[in-house]
Amino acid sequence: ETVSTDYDTADKLYFEPLTVEDVLHIVEHERPEGVIVQFGGQTPLNLALELEANGVPVVGTSPRSIDLAEDREHFGNLLRRLEIRQPDNGMARSLPEARAIAERIGYPVLVRPSYVLGGRAMVTVYDESRLETYMESAISVSPQHPVLIDRFLEGAQEFDVDAVADGQEVLVAGIMQHIEHAGVHSGDSACLLPPVNLPTEVTDILERHTRAIATELEVVGLLNVQYAVPRGADRSPAANGDGSLPIAYVLEANPRASRTVPFVAKATGVPLVKLATLVMMGRTLADIAASGSVDGWTGPVPGAEDRWPAPEHISVKEAVLPFNRFPGVDAVLGPEMRCTGEVMGIDRRPGLAFAKSQIAAGAALPTSGSVFLSLADRDKAAGVIVGRRLAEMGFTILATRGTAAGLSDAGVAVDEVVAKLGDPEGPTAVALLDDGRIDLVINTPQGRGPRADGADIRRVAAQRGVPLLTTVAAALAATDGMADQRNHPMEVRTLQEYHREIRERA
Repeated sequence: ETVSTDYDTADKLYFEPLTVEDVLHIVEHERPEGVIVQFGGQTPLNLALELEANGVPVVGTSPRSIDLAEDREHFGNLLRRLEIRQPDNGMARSLPEARAIAERIGYPVLVRPSYVLGGRAMVTVYDESRLETYMESAISVSPQHPVLIDRFLEGAQEFDVDAVADGQEVLVAGIMQHIEHAGVHSGDSACLLPPVNLPTEVTDILERHTRAIATELEVVGLLNVQYAVPRGADRSPAANGDGSLPIAYVLEANPRASRTVPFVAKATGVPLVKLATLVMMGRTLADIAASGSVDGWTGPVPGAEDRWPAPEHISVKEAVLPFNRFPGVDAVLGPEMRCTGEVMGIDRRPGLAFAKSQIAAGAALPTSGSVFLSLADRDKAAGVIVGRRLAEMGFTILATRGTAAGLSDAGVAVDEVVAKLGDPEGPTAVALLDDGRIDLVINTPQGRGPRADGADIRRVAAQRGVPLLTTVAAALAATDGMADQRNHPMEVRTLQEYHREIRERA
């Protein structure tokens, strides 16, 4: 949006509300050849059908296809026709309906109101009592809209896929692997492009599903699809009978530019917005590729078996979180988006790319000092890997009693056991943070108890500017980054140098 409102880029700017009435006034005055709704987020998509009904020429993906992707029931039918899975779900307008759906799906479930942006008021519910509390507040706020209830794929790996389509051919521009697991809003999750250590069979499924959805929706322009792939749990028989394949669940599909488009364009050097605009104005992807270049980009011809040339460098998108400016807010990540901006780090090594992204986000990782760990029970096995890496790097390890016991049982020495809040024996993590004795906090809340217990620790860490990690996946990425920072020099190169390497390889 900073680009679209730049007077060196735009010929004319209108600072008006995004309502049908205001847009119709501008259309009446300008009489444009076409109106593009794909670059303004969700709000313009919501206006598309009404604009078309008023005679406005909406170019690119048709308003009918946009409505099909936005309508939960119709889109579910589309996925069933394509034999693509989505998490079990239902819509409830009353508490009895919500109870029945949750019992059918099984707890935990993800619940949210209809027609909200940024995961607003979306929560993960672990039992019936919390569901009752949520439904009472949700129905009182918006009785005319149903509450959406989805199976929560706990621990699943999430992916974002951005693609450009011309109604016939589909070009998959980038597959992004989220660092945080399912349950963290995609806007808050760090992600890697290209994915690291991702089996080819998963990449194939994500590409195949994206192409099928884009073709069925008759997308002309950009498409973003979000997926969840359970870790080793849900698998289906392979069509060729040689084993089993992972199942990719579609979380949602957006026939528009997603927040990841600028990241993918910078990471790959591909001018996605220009490509999509040319396609919306009537060009085909094959014609564009055959014509030579667009801002230095040259195809592969869309639809060919060859994949988009993946860069040799790793790009990490990271969210900028404002917790230090809101002292009373719990700094835990969840389904509701919290970030106020995004940054990226680029390097040939994934660890250094992640470390650069943390520096850019204002949360530089330490290379020495003390690390405090307090892990939920389900994270303690993976937490052993984190603890072992920290010990090997010479960090002083502080941990709560339960976490310390889990680490010690696995042979990881804990330098100091930290008392819980209210425990008279020994200093608490809050006191240690106040004394400046902690350089990194790893606190992974899960369910109800640990979320409440760790709130004060997370709040004080945010206030003191101490780097804070609230998922074990982020902690694993962070330890990779800390190790790379210690063992390899951090170099800075221009985007143009990275892009030139991609073009030379293509």
